[in-house]
Order: sequence, then C-alpha cells, then structure tokens
Amino acid sequence: MTDEGISIDPTRPSIARVYDYLLGGKDNYAVDREIGDVFKRDLPGSVAIAFANRAALTRAVGQIATTTGIRQFIDLGSGLPTADNVHQVAQRHAPETRVVYVDTDPQVLVHGRALLEQNERTRVVRADVRDPENVRTHPDTVELIDFERPVAVMFSAILHHVNDEEDPAAIVRYWRDHVPSGSHFFVSHFRSGNNPETVEAEGVLQQTFGRGRWRTDEEIAALLEGLEILDPGIVPAPLWRPETVDNPWQGDGERELTVWERLIAAGLARKA
Repeated sequence: MTDEGISIDPTRPSIARVYDYLLGGKDNYAVDREIGDVFKRDLPGSVAIAFANRAALTRAVGQIATTTGIRQFIDLGSGLPTADNVHQVAQRHAPETRVVYVDTDPQVLVHGRALLEQNERTRVVRADVRDPENVRTHPDTVELIDFERPVAVMFSAILHHVNDEEDPAAIVRYWRDHVPSGSHFFVSHFRSGNNPETVEAEGVLQQTFGRGRWRTDEEIAALLEGLEILDPGIVPAPLWRPETVDNPWQGDGERELTVWERLIAAGLARKA
C-alpha cells in the first residue's frame, strides 16, 4: 500500500496499528492482530490499558481546552485516528484550536491527509519524537503553532516506547525549554506494578519492537522535572480527574481498579 510515495509494510507490526486493534479499530493487518492477540489471549484484561489511556487523554484535552485558554496542541506519537481525536475534543470546546499530530508510522500520515481535507486547523507531521528539533521546526508545525503563545504538549502513551538510553527526559526537557510559560504537558505512561503482569507485558513489547519500558510513578514524575505537576499528581489513568461517564470506579467505592487498569498512569504539568 502506498500513497504518493508513502510505503506501508503489512508484514511488519506497527505500534500504532497494534493500539488501533486493541481499541477495536480496523486499520491494522494480520501481523498487528497477532501481537494484539497475545495481550488478549495470554494477558486477559490487559486491553483495559489502552482504553484507560484513551479516556484519560480525552479528559485531559477537554480540561486543557476549557480551563487554560490554550488553543494549540502538539500530539506526539499520536497514532491512528480513532473516536474523539485531540482536535475533535479540543475544537468541540474551542473551534479555533489548532492541532499538530506527530508520528513515524506512514499509515498515520495517510490517514492524516484525509483529516487535512476536512479540517484546515489540523496538520500531521511524519517525524520521530526522539528528534524534537525536527518536529518543532517542521514547516507544517511552524505554519500552525505560534511558539510565542502557550502550547499543550501531549505525550500520550509514547514515552514508554523510548528506552532509557534514548533519554526520554531530554525530549520533555527540549519542549519545556521551547514553549512559553503557561504551556501544559500531559503524560500517560506504562506504570510499573512490580508484578508478573508488568514483567510479562513488558517482555512482549521488548521482544516484538525492541522497546517498551514500564516506569514507576517516581520515574514518570522525573520526566517532568522543572514543571509543576498539577493535582492529583501521577496516578493510575482511570483515577486521573475521573468523570462518571467514563469512570464508574472514580474512587467512591463502587469497585476496585483491576491490576491492568493500574498499569497505565497519567499526569498533567504546567510550565510556570
């Protein structure tokens, strides 16, 4: 499959397409479903990680759009479009909001071009989040984002795919140093539970992609060094500013989180 020179290899698994499969999407291939089925079959309940993460991202975008006055978002490692994408949630509250999506997967770019046809305030940049300078100076980013005004930088389920030796903290630090005061940073991240489920799930990703790092709450917070971590801090994603509509377990005793729901954390930080 190609689109104006963009080549998609259906024989190699893609992190974006595996997530798409786990979320019930259709933009995936047999090789992606094979990896996804390992989680579904061998790690029953683990699919809750993907849904808990997506729900937290949706809540974060809505709260940033409604409470901070920020009208521009950069979604790093955005993945394939699904229900309630960042621009859809943000523009629901503030139609003038501009969003740049960033991903390396060529299929994301193909779908992104379809988004562009429908929304002039959206751009999709094919770039590696480990090269933030290239992302920031990309012509499509420069066209849409005014770096003299606060920006929401979204690290939704991406930093755990950056291995320690690739220095994920430096990626966050770059963006911290290149956006103005008042900018917000959302992070969701695989959360180490020091249990067999963590070890097994981490092993699947490392064996398949050579990356996938579970980190403790303290390690996740350290990625946000120099930023003010807002309430309620780094917590399991379903407990991050829950809303009854998507979190029936919002801490009122209705039920306990499963071990899998505790294996994805979320947090929001602000640059003073």
